[in-house]
Amino acid sequence: MVEEKELVTALQTEADKEFAFRELVSQYKERLYWQIRNMVLDHDDADDVLQNTFIKIFKNINSFKGESKLHTWMYRIAANESITFLNKKAKHNNISIDNVKDNAVRKLESDVYFEGDQIQLQFQKAIATLPDRQRLIFTMKYFEDHTFEELSAILETSVGGLKSSYHIAVKKITEFIKTQDETL
Repeated sequence: MVEEKELVTALQTEADKEFAFRELVSQYKERLYWQIRNMVLDHDDADDVLQNTFIKIFKNINSFKGESKLHTWMYRIAANESITFLNKKAKHNNISIDNVKDNAVRKLESDVYFEGDQIQLQFQKAIATLPDRQRLIFTMKYFEDHTFEELSAILETSVGGLKSSYHIAVKKITEFIKTQDETL
């Protein structure tokens, strides 16, 4: 595994760029895939967004200044690509973003890549009800175990704001699940 600093240097060197990019994809594709998948829910959509993310990384690597860690910069791109994808999908289908989320949750129920039980499905439904930014913060903290400091660097927002958003998300998820349990 190539160190991040060496990888950035190689990515920004024309002769080494292709090899370095393959290494970058190898090191980060799974982590970025799951960040994206937690946002868009659908496997095929996540693959498309991941591909777009890597294209954007490849095209813009020379503008990376090293003011943050490389993975922080890539997570920011993946987050923005995920939100852009969801908004474009809603606009293209002439439906609200909430309908896009509802459709994604329904697709998740029949997704062969989803290995969860009924409880996990309820949990995913609850997460899908969150606004995009809040869902992004929740999934990155809960599923990927990012610290609030890392999230602050990735999302370019304050630690206090992130903590507040995360705790509000937890409260909304808890309320959603309680409401669902009462209707069963």
